[in-house]
Parts: sequence; structure tokens; C-alpha cells
Amino acid sequence: MIRYLTHNQIDTQRWDECIAQSPDGNVYCRSWYLDVVHPNWEALVEDDYEAVMPLTGGKKFGINYLFQPFFTQKLGIFSKNEVSEEKIEQFLNAIPDKFKFAEINCVNLSVSKDFKDSKVSAIITSHRNIELDLNQDYSVLSQNYSSNTKRNLAKAKKEELKIVENAEPSVIIALFRKNRGKEIKHWGDKEYERLLKLVETAKKHEACLILGVQNPDNQIVAGAFFMISHNKIVFLFSGSDESNKESHGLTFLLDYVIGKYSGTENILDFEGSDNDGLARFYKGFGGKETFYHGLTFNKLNKISKFALKILKRHKT
Repeated sequence: MIRYLTHNQIDTQRWDECIAQSPDGNVYCRSWYLDVVHPNWEALVEDDYEAVMPLTGGKKFGINYLFQPFFTQKLGIFSKNEVSEEKIEQFLNAIPDKFKFAEINCVNLSVSKDFKDSKVSAIITSHRNIELDLNQDYSVLSQNYSSNTKRNLAKAKKEELKIVENAEPSVIIALFRKNRGKEIKHWGDKEYERLLKLVETAKKHEACLILGVQNPDNQIVAGAFFMISHNKIVFLFSGSDESNKESHGLTFLLDYVIGKYSGTENILDFEGSDNDGLARFYKGFGGKETFYHGLTFNKLNKISKFALKILKRHKT
């Protein structure tokens, strides 16, 4: 039986045990991660936590809806056993009727799914991700870099850059805000504070790698946060100084991570992008395309385009 649980009804210990044993498990669905990115998250739980699905909902204009929280690429249905299409259908049908609209990403979905037996009509979209299997020696992995990446890495090495492990997270966030962050108008103090809290929480759970790139003047010119869980090293966030763009600090940093974890069973998850430019940059390190899928349903009878646009852009 699948039960709908409010936040205070969830047994987080049992939850995390299920996530730890799930073949589809990821860092985003661990209870401490959800606590930061979406406080008061709810859930669907089957029997004695044999399978679970986080529900990240909001409410606006009196309408309850599901959305994808910031810094959370994909959630979905997680089970100790393989998740069948029938199980997916059961969980989607168990989503409480109060949720009238949803726009979420799920690890288990397929574009071939037709949801013919579902209570709601859902639309499935496909999104690109880039991943690199690190199970080979660095000498092999680096040979697979594109010619442009090799050229930029050579330039970076001439700049006498240095990697700083456990760099100060606030410095990396400030780098982003002063540079690329100026273009992202819908991110404010609340989003950046949440990111800082997420990194600090992940450090306590030994699930985060924080790296800075220092120039010869001891200035941090680039940096990044990686989340580590389920043999995945997720490239969550980065910042770099645009005035030092030609030093190729992020190329230097990603090459360091590949070297550090080469020959292991880990996968470097670049968190991909539907942006062709970013995808090309990540592929330059030998990354391959994988795909995850989004689900959208709309059970609203009448809603203005303006209101729907606000719902999609809602932040918590």
C-alpha cells in the first residue's frame, strides 16, 4: 500500500535506508538534502519504506502544485528493488488530488511511457545530461579530451594555477554573483543562502567536495562544489572570475577532479545541460550524453497564462 505522508510523519532513518539501497538513488533524494532545498517536503511511501517518492510542493493562488527545487536536478521513485513501469504508474496515481499541476524531473521515466492507466494525462519531456565514467587511468581519460580542452588545459598550466581543497564556500558563491550571477535575475539572497547552507550540511555528511583555483597572487579565480553519493560526483555549482577567463580555471579544476578520482568506480556527473554551449564544454572532457525525463500534468480547469507562468517560476 502506498501512503501519503506529511513531513513530520516521515521516518527519515527508514527513508535514508531505502535511498541507500536504491539502484536509482542519488544525493538529491537523501533526507538531509531535501531538508535544505525544500523544508517540509512530503512523500509517498510504500509499505515499510520498500519504495518512496519525495513530493516537493508549493501553493499559490490557492493552488497546490509540485515543482523541482533549486539545486535538485531530478528526484523520482526510489526502491530497494528495480522500479517497474507498473510501480511508476501506481505512485503517480497515488499523488494526492490536491496537487493540480506538476512540473518535475524523475529518474525512472521514459519517453515511451503512455500513462494509459493513470488518473492524469501527463506529458514527458527529455533532458540532456553529460557523464564521464572514471574507471580508467588518468592517462587514458585525458587522451579522450577534445583538442580544444587539451589546448585550454595547457594554457591553464602555464598560468601556474593551484588547486585549493576545502576552499571557503562563500568566496566561490561571491565569484559567481559578481560575474555570471548578474545575468540571473531570479536568484536572490535567499537562493544563495540556501546554497551555502546546503554545502555546509553536505560537509557534515561527508558528501561534498569544495575546490578553489588560486592564481600566483593567491587569489581565488574559480571554484566549484561537487556532491558525492551513490558513486556519483555531481558538479553542482561553480563560479569564476570573468576577468581571468583566459586562465581557464574551470578547465584546470575539472581536470584535477578527473585525475583525483580516475581509476575508481565513480561517475563524474556534469549535471548536463540543454544548453549546447555548456554541453560542448562538458563533452570536451570525454563526457557522454545521457538523458533524464521531466513530467508535467495539469488538472486545472481554468488558469490564466500569467498565473501559470508565475507557478512555474515559483521559488521556496
